[in-house]
Amino acid sequence: MEQRHGDAAKGTGLLSRIERALGTGTAAYLPGSGWIRLTLPVDDGGPAPVTVDVVADTARAPRGIVYLLPGGGLNFAADFFTPGGPGAHNLAHALRRRGYLVVGVTPREDAATAADITAAWGLEAHRRDLAAVVGALDSVLELPYTYAGHSAGALLALDAASHDTSPRLRRVVALDTTGPYTGELAERAAATRDAYATQLAQGVTTVDPGLAGVIARAVADPDGVSPAPWPPDPSRRFTHAGLAHFALVRTAALPGPANWIYVRGHSAGSHTFGPSPAEDRFTLAHTPLPVWHAATSALGSGLVPTALMRDLAAVWAGDGELYGIAWDRIRAEVTWINTELGRGDHPRGAELIRAGGNTRVTFTVIPDYGHADAVWSTRAATDVWSKL
Repeated sequence: MEQRHGDAAKGTGLLSRIERALGTGTAAYLPGSGWIRLTLPVDDGGPAPVTVDVVADTARAPRGIVYLLPGGGLNFAADFFTPGGPGAHNLAHALRRRGYLVVGVTPREDAATAADITAAWGLEAHRRDLAAVVGALDSVLELPYTYAGHSAGALLALDAASHDTSPRLRRVVALDTTGPYTGELAERAAATRDAYATQLAQGVTTVDPGLAGVIARAVADPDGVSPAPWPPDPSRRFTHAGLAHFALVRTAALPGPANWIYVRGHSAGSHTFGPSPAEDRFTLAHTPLPVWHAATSALGSGLVPTALMRDLAAVWAGDGELYGIAWDRIRAEVTWINTELGRGDHPRGAELIRAGGNTRVTFTVIPDYGHADAVWSTRAATDVWSKL
């Protein structure tokens, strides 16, 4: 359906006000059928910009704002605007159709080089950047708003809510993230925190998950030989497609200081070893590989600041000294949704919010879903988003 000129102008007028409120930067406008999107890398003199994406409905005024905060290494387009294209089935459009102005806040590292990123790019710096965007928009729109994040973005949403005293903050939505662990897992989180702190002390300021390249090779050359050893016989190598599927459904089995936080993996699915790497059998249950490819192809740098990982691990460990979230200061309604195979049934963060006197807290676990399925599953609208 062709967009009516009057509706397009209405949406553009709202986004022009937002553009002026955010300050300088080179804006890009993308009109769609019944909607329009503004993308603005905010030029504040830093080494790389925070990028703000705003998706507005052109037929009606918004009843509120949802700030969408992507996971570590992701950006708004990858996490919340995928799949794209006409009739797109993504979380940004789902929220727009419910009457919200959607504002994606992509952290600086997406537009940065490794040389730009320093030891100062931790969770507090991300929270300050978010607060600057929220303050600018609140000054001109004065609408009730929600913080909604996925993975690392969900912890950022909770941290931001603990510092935000505005009466217009109504809700926090946390998609598949972890508050403090308890027992042995808390000890493991402390070891992860220390590992990242050691990396920082050695001058290693970035983490590159590398998943984008793995998926790109699986799509371009599925039967090609990867450099990764094949577990049944380490002298042999996974195929590109086999490695990608193993990394997605068996993430917890991969090396790395933070892969243990997944109960099983990024995606629900299966991977069965065959007599040879070429005979492995694998499938993804909810999120097709082309969706993974579309998402990872939308990334900028794909880097995660080591300081951010250190601070996230400090939260997982319940370390209130290096970095902690003031759970008792979160007064907005909280909807916390985890996935069974991703971050799992670890409700301690939600329990601490309730213990602080906030009774408007729900914690739900979606069965047979992996970490990224919460945003990219073909059934996410029914299985997950309906609970938001």
